[in-house]
Amino acid sequence: ATLCYVKRDGQTLMVYRNRKINDIHEGKWNGLGGKFEAGETPEECVIREVLEESGLSIHNPTYRGLLMFPNFKGNDWYVFVFTVSEFTGELIDSPEGKLEWIPDEQLLDLNLWESDHVFFPWIEDGTFFSAKFEYEENQLRNYDVVFHS
Repeated sequence: ATLCYVKRDGQTLMVYRNRKINDIHEGKWNGLGGKFEAGETPEECVIREVLEESGLSIHNPTYRGLLMFPNFKGNDWYVFVFTVSEFTGELIDSPEGKLEWIPDEQLLDLNLWESDHVFFPWIEDGTFFSAKFEYEENQLRNYDVVFHS
């Protein structure tokens, strides 16, 4: 899967997940992104997903790291994380939930997955990372990370 944090003027576009039935993220705030379609690169996937979820066409997404969630809700998830500040278009009424520009200093105050609190600072300081987060019954139990220069 892919995950993208769209940035502008000290704010990040987030989605409050409250629209899809049986959404594992229901009630949480997330960046934009989603599952790969056959034959897509991570960059193609994130560009398509951000457009579908927000109406924004993003340009030059920056690859920040890789997240791995073993046996999360019955599946192993590998998530390519991007940030982007170049985009065009207007926000749509997202099929995923309520879109909102959140001031960066308020991001950690949102109802996020516990792992987001851990990796947000890595994104902000620009350190490329590969991390594994282990959840049990929606609680973060353990994580490991490798930083790359």
